[in-house]
Amino acid sequence: MNEDRARATTTLALVAPEAREIAATFPRFVPDPLAPDEFRALVSSLYPEERVDRTERWVPGPPEAPDVRVLIYRPQGKVGALPAILYAHGGGFVAGRPEMMDGASFRLAQRLGAVVVSVQYRLAPETPFPGPLEDCYAALDWLFSEAEALGVDPARIALYGQSAGGGLAAATALLARERGQHRLAAQFLLYPMIDPRTGTADAPVDNASTGEFLWTREANRNGWAAMRGTDDFEPARLGHFGPALAVDVAGLPPTFIAVGSLDLFLEENVAYALRLSRAGVPIDLHVYPGGVHGFEIVPGTVADAYWRAFDEASQRWLGVTS
Repeated sequence: MNEDRARATTTLALVAPEAREIAATFPRFVPDPLAPDEFRALVSSLYPEERVDRTERWVPGPPEAPDVRVLIYRPQGKVGALPAILYAHGGGFVAGRPEMMDGASFRLAQRLGAVVVSVQYRLAPETPFPGPLEDCYAALDWLFSEAEALGVDPARIALYGQSAGGGLAAATALLARERGQHRLAAQFLLYPMIDPRTGTADAPVDNASTGEFLWTREANRNGWAAMRGTDDFEPARLGHFGPALAVDVAGLPPTFIAVGSLDLFLEENVAYALRLSRAGVPIDLHVYPGGVHGFEIVPGTVADAYWRAFDEASQRWLGVTS
């Protein structure tokens, strides 16, 4: 859509000072929903390799699908039944691997004193919906079934995801509620990608102050197009595809949502938090002034505020001591 490039007013002056230069110079990257290799290479290049202590497992996949690869990060010096986080990485549904977040996952395990299990869900367009979601659910199912062997307290298992991974975490929580097999302690959603209408003419709101940097309307449309694929799916699964479209959000676990004020996902994230609140779900919503997509990885006041809020929510719902 040409109007994406025709927005006359830049929001650069609104970006938090610590992220302004990055926002101004970051390369424009838009996934090609049919040929994503270039986008995948760019995403991988953004995360320098970090060697950390972790283990790799292949766990039973969804019915009639391959096994699912997971990476496991354990806190050092912790014993007993620990909380656990099932983590889903970002990448617009079309890019990313769990090892690109090796350092972040390892540090999260140490920070929370929790076992972190990072799932390698299959990527679109090769595997569109519901494949990536079912991979995440299969990893969650395995985590619960192997909780004792992993030294995990099954009453303190949560989901965590960022961007597309946040969308998959939100959808996995909906799936867990509906299948009734596992009770989650919480879900932590960092600028989750949950509404396929955002950036299209069908968007409930088109906030011109959002989406200029890092993840744009065009990128969002292409990511969702890749995830959508060409096969039809049951109308009842619409909320699994885009959690913002779920008819009923009651009964979901306590939910932490964080998003920057300039992130394309601001409107959909705040709207989802309000729906959860109206349905009686405990929520902890944070909107960070001047935050763009990926704000938590840029050192500064915004990232510091995010991690303080994350720590407080994890202490409240998982009983961790940071």
